[in-house]
Amino acid sequence: MKRRSIITLSSSAIRCQKSDFMFVSVRQISNGGKRSKKKIYHRDYQLDKVMDLQKKPSLILQLKSIIQSQNHQRLLLRDLEKEVGFVAKWNFMSIIEKYPSIFRVGGGCGKEFPFVTLTGKAEKVAREEGEARNLMEPILVKNLRKLLMLSIDCRVPLEKVEFIGNELGLPHDFKKSLIFKYPEYFSIKVINGRAYLNLENWDSSLAVTAREERFARERMLQSAGGQNKVRITKDGNYLGPFAFKMCYAAGFRPNKSYLEELGKWQKMEFPSPYLNARRFEVADPKTRKRVVAVLHELLSLTMEKRMISAKLDAFHSEYRLPSN
Repeated sequence: MKRRSIITLSSSAIRCQKSDFMFVSVRQISNGGKRSKKKIYHRDYQLDKVMDLQKKPSLILQLKSIIQSQNHQRLLLRDLEKEVGFVAKWNFMSIIEKYPSIFRVGGGCGKEFPFVTLTGKAEKVAREEGEARNLMEPILVKNLRKLLMLSIDCRVPLEKVEFIGNELGLPHDFKKSLIFKYPEYFSIKVINGRAYLNLENWDSSLAVTAREERFARERMLQSAGGQNKVRITKDGNYLGPFAFKMCYAAGFRPNKSYLEELGKWQKMEFPSPYLNARRFEVADPKTRKRVVAVLHELLSLTMEKRMISAKLDAFHSEYRLPSN
């Protein structure tokens, strides 16, 4: 089975997960350099449950989109295999059979071929979805601007934006409905034969991370002067303006020395992820901590606060992410 890593942000935490949903806190074991390092993966059952619950809704939404893209808003069952492939076709057939309140099957009489379409109730919900997208437009524009502001040159290849379009909640026609609609914010420029989405104007008011906004709401920044009086908890979490919430695998038990080092790391200041990464030395510990802030902020711009690691890796050069 092909595996993919998933990076997810939950309650301001960064997690890793395998596609067959084995979470991942990775512990590497070395045997004197004689053998390759062994990785031990621990399951995160809560995350497993979330991902399992997402499977059916994702199929339903995919089939809904296929139906809406067809002429007369109906899909011939004989064409389903062309759209999704032979193997996946049977998963969609079971979805159609299991959810008659969403999908209606018609035809099959005389010369009319069997087809599937949305029920009246499902069509109403789909229209409401369009209205919700219109209401979300200011949020999408803001997040897209912040995405570009995180990059070192305030531009990202257009194909990479399309690559994570679903995670960002962008409509399929975002180039027409968002980019061309807001020329004061965005432009598309071709550089060395490659199309880039370019930020037209920098807005300092947007250069505030989701973590900083949360701390401001909780009035933690004002109490930063007393942070040395706060003790590190047994799970490594620390209440301070430069701290990130930690989540460990169920089998991991940090010892005292580990928590002491983690406490130093949690207290360490680091530059804003919106500052240009070229200004900092790669070997600087503060720069390495800044990478965590970049990933944290990028995930906070997504709809579900998580992203497949392969999609994160696509922004390696734009965000100056480390090779590991």
